[in-house]
Amino acid sequence: MQSSPAPRRSYGGKSADQRRAERREAVLGAALEIWQESGWAAVTMRGVCARAGLTDRYFYESFTDRDALLAAIWDQMRDETLTMLLGAITPYADDDPVEQLHAALVAIVHHVGDEPRRAQIIFGDHSGSAVLEQRRRDTIQMAVDLVIDLARPYLRADVDEVAFRVNVLMGIGGFVETILAWRSGLITVDTDALVEHLAGVSVDLAPRFLRPWR
Repeated sequence: MQSSPAPRRSYGGKSADQRRAERREAVLGAALEIWQESGWAAVTMRGVCARAGLTDRYFYESFTDRDALLAAIWDQMRDETLTMLLGAITPYADDDPVEQLHAALVAIVHHVGDEPRRAQIIFGDHSGSAVLEQRRRDTIQMAVDLVIDLARPYLRADVDEVAFRVNVLMGIGGFVETILAWRSGLITVDTDALVEHLAGVSVDLAPRFLRPWR
């Protein structure tokens, strides 16, 4: 007669998987706080574990090294930012595509201005970290693909696809650099004024690539 497998033990009503997931979230939360307070370079395995109240072995339970932890935080913030942007655009789905872009600019610029600690993850200084610099490049390309997909229904029939991609890439890369300059004080305007300056660039470029709206 075959014996049945022994039941998995639980502690405090939680399974081993639940407790492992909670420890992972504690490590992520502690690392995020340190990054927001002092920059990515201050995120260390021992510092994170000390803040999370965990021993070192629980760090390696979820992450192979510090780079894996930094990448996980970046991916989480990137996904939350993209979700926020899509949510901002959705109410304008039937409007002029330039209005959709304006709504996205309002959302992201206010996000950076109103929540600078969170914005530091995506719009901070990542020099010196190969994994974060690669994540930054990948995220820009992801944003380029997203903008192109959203704009495709509105493109002119004779649009030059390469020229359009180059301009979108320049626009998003320039946007990121503008936000960095704004955060560092090199550009001194309020949030709404910055939105209008950025939106003006898209208005100037729109006739070259987008068909007349309605």
